[in-house]
Amino acid sequence: MRETIAQALKDALKSKDRLRTGTLRLVNAAIQDRDIANRGAGKDPVGDDEILQILTKMVKQREESAKAFEEGGRIELAEQERAEIAIIKEYLPSQLGEDEVRRAAQAAVAETGAAGLRDMGRVMAVLKERYPGRMDFSRASAIVKELLG
Repeated sequence: MRETIAQALKDALKSKDRLRTGTLRLVNAAIQDRDIANRGAGKDPVGDDEILQILTKMVKQREESAKAFEEGGRIELAEQERAEIAIIKEYLPSQLGEDEVRRAAQAAVAETGAAGLRDMGRVMAVLKERYPGRMDFSRASAIVKELLG
């Protein structure tokens, strides 16, 4: 995954695509920051799962920023954030639909033997381990809460 992003950055530089170049540089910087943090903690360099987590977090941050810009009347900045989201999402696996999330949550509840809301953390841990970058975990959390509540 790291190589794919590095190659995409080279291609964007060659084609002089400023938005794509800037966005991919931010992605690389976030990955390098996590590498440095891991090295300091004595962990391995960032793997594909962690890269997916980083990309997912970056998308979420940009969605929040776009919403704030829109509410503040700064439409051009909101549009730029959305353009960056589109670029970042190209490197994320396709998201699971509502029905798929519900089925995965039901399976995780059954597998963990969760009986109530106090077991929600175990269920969410299973989902986060199995579906990194492929599931909106805030939506999954609401579904799990509904199933356990």
